[in-house]
Amino acid sequence: MDRYGSYQDSGIDWMKEFPTNWEKSRIRMVGDLYGGLTGKKGGDFNDENNFSNKPFIPFTNIFNNTYISKDHFQYVNVEDGENQNRVLKNDLFFLMSSEDYEDLGKCSILLEEVGELYLNSFCKGFRIKDSKVYPLFLNYQLLGSLHKQMISVEGNGFTRINLRQDRLLELPVFIPPFPEQQKIVSFLDSKISLINSLIEKTQQKIKLLKEKRTSLINEVVTKGLNPNVEMKDSGVEWVGEIPSHWEKISLGKLGVLYGGLTGKSGDDFRSDDHPSNKPFIPFTNIFNNTYISKDHFQSVVVGDDENQNRVEKFDLFFLMSSEDYDDLGKSSILIEDVGEVYLNSFCKGFRVNRTDVYPLFLNYQLLGDTHKKLISIEGNGFTRINLRQDRLKETPMFIPPLYEQQQIVSHLDEQTQLIDKTISMEEKRIELLQEYRQSLISEVVTGKRKVV
Repeated sequence: MDRYGSYQDSGIDWMKEFPTNWEKSRIRMVGDLYGGLTGKKGGDFNDENNFSNKPFIPFTNIFNNTYISKDHFQYVNVEDGENQNRVLKNDLFFLMSSEDYEDLGKCSILLEEVGELYLNSFCKGFRIKDSKVYPLFLNYQLLGSLHKQMISVEGNGFTRINLRQDRLLELPVFIPPFPEQQKIVSFLDSKISLINSLIEKTQQKIKLLKEKRTSLINEVVTKGLNPNVEMKDSGVEWVGEIPSHWEKISLGKLGVLYGGLTGKSGDDFRSDDHPSNKPFIPFTNIFNNTYISKDHFQSVVVGDDENQNRVEKFDLFFLMSSEDYDDLGKSSILIEDVGEVYLNSFCKGFRVNRTDVYPLFLNYQLLGDTHKKLISIEGNGFTRINLRQDRLKETPMFIPPLYEQQQIVSHLDEQTQLIDKTISMEEKRIELLQEYRQSLISEVVTGKRKVV
């Protein structure tokens, strides 16, 4: 690995040194920070019939890209007299709020002239005023591990972590001579493009594997394992026929739906050493698993006299709120006795009360495409989509005899585990590629590695 001829002390413990011919500065010295849209309501966004619609950069565009994509602008009502900050070519943008430190402070840059364009309210824009700083280089440097480490120290918050504007402005930056910045950007663009291409191909493979998994589940939980069985019309257009001996019944008649934690404040979740701490199942545990994992429980203060619903073995759980229809109504099931455990407030629990219904079969059926379609019709909301519990209880289920339910679960456990193992291997491949990409950026933009 090529190194620079000499280095100087950086004044930062986890960076130590940077090339002698580079300058050390701070973000506030090289540009100006500005805010996104203000004073907007839900009805101002994405109204196709509003003549005052203007494009804006959504949160996800910054989150997903190094360079801002014009393909993913959204629209907002901005009247001619409004005092809103417009974004310009070569402006950088920062995520100022996130659910984890990994994404906090993520930056992206606009490389094209796009006319009148605005920025969403959860982000900050940054306009470089120092002619010695190449915007694309600064964007790469801020994507490196050094600034992620410093930002993680500065973030504060609980359910979401927020980055204070004054702390962001104090972050140090290390600036090589301008031609060297351009050379570094050219090198990284080429290398990162190759890495991203490999990541995208692997992501596509994972997508196909997940589609295969869902298709397998959907076929078996609506048609059974016997291809020669007599069939009947299900009464649901996209289900088609089901085995003639299966029962059609609404979910609400198979058990009882109950709510998660109520009346909790942020302080109830932050008391690590509180004697009344009890485990609860977080939103992400349901989102990420078919079978609930004890490894990812979190803690909440629950007093002995509180009237809170406890979860039990074989309870099912539903995501009742989501940002898109793919995740709305996602179900998961607890398959172990875990003692006193509670459910987060964004979900609903469901306890089967019929002895001829196998909860694990019910969970698989709810994971299939059929029920995703049914649930997506019923969701309602704007920035988040919400599932009404009365509509969830009306969802039709197709129930075979108990022994057949158990056979189907055994078959699906075996087959989905094989697919999940392959998915896990591909996800690990992506993780390694992302780590390599991050390491490469960090080495080059901090001068540990010289681009020749």
